[in-house]
Amino acid sequence: MQTYDFIIIGAGIVGLSTAYKLSEAYPDLNILVLEKEDEVAAHQTGNNSGVIHSGIYYQPNSYRAKNCVEGRHQLVDFCNQHEVSYEICGKVIVATKEDDLPRLDNIFQTGQINEIEGVKKIDRQELKEIEPYAEGVKAIHVPCSGIVDYVGVCKKLRQLIEANGNYVSCSQKVTNISQKAGSLVVKTTTDSLTGKHLINCAGLYSDHVAESAGVNPDIQIVPFRGEYYELKPEVQHFVNGLIYPMPNPAFPFLGVHFTKMVRGAIECGPNAVFAFKREGYDKLSFDMEETIETLNFPGFYNLARKYWKMGLDEWYRSFSKRAFVKGLQELIPAIRSEHLKPSPSGVRAMALKPNGEILDDFQFEVTQNEIHVLNAPSPAATAGLAIGDEILKRAEKAFM
Repeated sequence: MQTYDFIIIGAGIVGLSTAYKLSEAYPDLNILVLEKEDEVAAHQTGNNSGVIHSGIYYQPNSYRAKNCVEGRHQLVDFCNQHEVSYEICGKVIVATKEDDLPRLDNIFQTGQINEIEGVKKIDRQELKEIEPYAEGVKAIHVPCSGIVDYVGVCKKLRQLIEANGNYVSCSQKVTNISQKAGSLVVKTTTDSLTGKHLINCAGLYSDHVAESAGVNPDIQIVPFRGEYYELKPEVQHFVNGLIYPMPNPAFPFLGVHFTKMVRGAIECGPNAVFAFKREGYDKLSFDMEETIETLNFPGFYNLARKYWKMGLDEWYRSFSKRAFVKGLQELIPAIRSEHLKPSPSGVRAMALKPNGEILDDFQFEVTQNEIHVLNAPSPAATAGLAIGDEILKRAEKAFM
């Protein structure tokens, strides 16, 4: 039986970036990437809004801030080198009322500390010059933000990984991980594989994969679905780039916003509602075992108790198009219900501690021959290549 130097679980952008960085740094390694779906980027990577984030929101000196800025530069260079579709269209963060201005100033200061290039505070007239249909008292212009085809990035990463003599194997759901004579035995639905080292980049199931390897993380993944609409073609001129509201500082979601897509559409959203299935992209998606698991986790109750009112507002907006439109009208008053059509949803893996605290930075668990990426929050897609560098460093320190 062949023994791989590294087995990486998950072929989203984090897993593929890790395999790519390992193969570039150590061409003689024998690397296998396992993916349970029949294609790469099937879940969080392929079902997000496709934004290249700047790094303006994130706590200075956090992994999120550093990886986002570095990852953004690497991502743009990668797209230029490999002809992946992207556009640096810019973004405005809009304060719609005077009460928002202190928080707008704080975000601007964070952007300066994080060395986000070109960031500028603008008045209402300057906002109108960039986004004529947007309404606000002041805004921040972030010219280095953009949009990208993340599925295209992942397909190119797969090509490069396989061109280096390594493997990306789809339709391989991991069911068990065990130790045997100093090696790892990874069982899937179809194979039993042997490796020297393992890296868990399983996203929505990262905690389950860790548990199957005997690691008991102190967090649990709780899924939240983000639901979107699209602007109909006749009103797509309402949006030139990315239009965002002021984020709620108490909650890790950025609020409903307008996003230009590389395929030409304009997405509106998302809201954020608890999903009754980790990969539950529809309102009626339900998995009994996963729902019971979440409801039995004290962190979920503690989170719900703290944010119950906000949660009810999000659920109401999920089932009321009128309420959804009202949220969008705070940024673009001209939006009407008839301007919107449904768009596919995404699901976000939120890592919670038992006390209900939301883990808002990257978290890794390193054992004798395993690295588990237990939390890779947004902007993990933007930061993917930089996260690959971070995991490479940890692998070098722990295993090489």
